[in-house]
Amino acid sequence: MKPITFSLLFVALLAFGFANGQTKPVDPVKFFEDTAILKATITTNMAKIFNHKDKTGIRFPATFSTTLEDGTVVDEPITLETRGHFRKGYCYIPPLKVRFKSKNNTVMKPLGSLKLVNQCSIAAFSENYLLDEYLVYKIYNLFTNMSFRVRLLRLSITDSSGKKKPITEYAFFLEDDKQLAKRNHFKNWNKGNIGDQGTDRHQMTMVALFEYMIGNTDWSVLAGHNIKLLLSKTDSFQHFYPVPYDFDYSGFVNTNYATPDPRLNITNVRERVYRGYPRTMEELDDALQIFKNQKDNIYSLINNFQLLKPGNKKDLINYLYEFFDLINQPSKVKDAFIQNARRD
Repeated sequence: MKPITFSLLFVALLAFGFANGQTKPVDPVKFFEDTAILKATITTNMAKIFNHKDKTGIRFPATFSTTLEDGTVVDEPITLETRGHFRKGYCYIPPLKVRFKSKNNTVMKPLGSLKLVNQCSIAAFSENYLLDEYLVYKIYNLFTNMSFRVRLLRLSITDSSGKKKPITEYAFFLEDDKQLAKRNHFKNWNKGNIGDQGTDRHQMTMVALFEYMIGNTDWSVLAGHNIKLLLSKTDSFQHFYPVPYDFDYSGFVNTNYATPDPRLNITNVRERVYRGYPRTMEELDDALQIFKNQKDNIYSLINNFQLLKPGNKKDLINYLYEFFDLINQPSKVKDAFIQNARRD
């Protein structure tokens, strides 16, 4: 075949592929590495979702539309599913899971099933909660790759029946746990709960200190509550690696519906309580040095987040300042993380 003829054939085949919707599928890793706000629209029967938001497992047909960074236009069928516990019944817009899984090779299919964290209401304070929680994930990304990545959205939810007004809000996708494990060359653990003693000691220390830093007590390894466990494919001792998520009950986010467990004897979620087990001062010094090294990066992340108002940024930094002030005082470190560590 002559070169010119081959070139024409290649162009023709390429044009045929694009005409039939055969575009390059999204790369899950690059999708979550992208820091640009993704403008997207979900079209579905809003009334059906609102009427069944207190039930788990019900799926609703929808479409997802957006334009990706490379110019790829997406308009694909998806399935929505209500999820969550408290927020599902409390919030006007229930938490959703977006299923990009399809029999066809669609652009978004590699993303799998993603949790969609959305505003609890359309009020301004609810928007602040959403953005603050998004920041918690970004802060934890500074400490370890073994953390959920997030992608911020400017999302419009449009009613397919045309009976309800569209809702425009900020939201974010939470990385699929299978992709999280794959990215770290680990595997998910879904075969039962594991106590803290079964986890990697250093990683568990980091998680417990991080949860203390943001003022979050709404987590438990043993109960499998707001902690995902990953298992090394090569570690013969079978140490589990905890990955925290769901931070709306933290003092950092400080939602108006967050209340602490009465057994903790605190009056509000801004009061910090260490929920980790005792560690030696040497272990704590090693772990806390990592926090000290990231302090400026954390403050920079908050100050450079353009969607937050100056007053909100100041409040968040002042709250974190209390933590950084404490960890620079050995006597307070010993009191908080050894003397008052949990032992049950």
